[in-house]
Amino acid sequence: MSPVNAAVGPLPAVSLSNARYFAHRDWIDDVEYLARQRVYVFSGTNDQTVKPLVAATVPTYYSLAQTPPANIVYRHDVNAGHSIIVNNPQAVPCSTTHSPYINNCGFEQSQELLAHIYPGSTAPATNRQGKIVSFDQAEFVKGRRSSMDQTAYAYIPADCEQGGCKVHVALHGCQQGAAVLGDRFYNGTGYNQYADTNRTIVLYPQAVLSNGIPFNPKGCWDFWGYSDDNPAQRTFYTRNAPQMAAIVAMLDRLGQPLAAARP
Repeated sequence: MSPVNAAVGPLPAVSLSNARYFAHRDWIDDVEYLARQRVYVFSGTNDQTVKPLVAATVPTYYSLAQTPPANIVYRHDVNAGHSIIVNNPQAVPCSTTHSPYINNCGFEQSQELLAHIYPGSTAPATNRQGKIVSFDQAEFVKGRRSSMDQTAYAYIPADCEQGGCKVHVALHGCQQGAAVLGDRFYNGTGYNQYADTNRTIVLYPQAVLSNGIPFNPKGCWDFWGYSDDNPAQRTFYTRNAPQMAAIVAMLDRLGQPLAAARP
């Protein structure tokens, strides 16, 4: 995340080659689907947690995968620390890096990225009209090392209560789960105002810190393998990863007809 220089940083071509191998083994979906993705990458120029030179490799990775240039937005012109960006004077100052890692830089980053991912979006609502619902995400979790919390959340716009809406999954950052921040991420980062005017349900799964087994002291999503039962056989980057499988199961439930979805 913070190499000394690019020479010892991530190698996009190697990563893509690995992804093709994983797809060949049917551990992940076919890499050819990357070419149709719409990608938003942001790196604050004052981010020393995940340095800009690391973030800069992500657009290269997608370009190598034949994603059209128009589908890739790489925003690296804001003097932000390591954070999600909001337009809220009461948030953390833009250039700093400290809890709750929600920084005021004068714009709503969630709405900017959603407008790119979903072309033709409608301007977000000024005031929320929908509702936050909580649910037991534990029923979707398999395995003993997921480091996922008991409760997760979803924002349901009024227009989506009878179904027929798309779903966007918003993953909080390290030290940003509800067990640490309460509702500050799932109710204060701009996603819900976008959802209200664009027929979008926002799913907010929850990771939780763990100092035992697994060892996840900052409540991060698994990007290094703590959820693997067998460290010699990593699965955290595959469709069999406990966290990925749980989120897909939640999406499957949201996609069911209302009568089937009710207990």
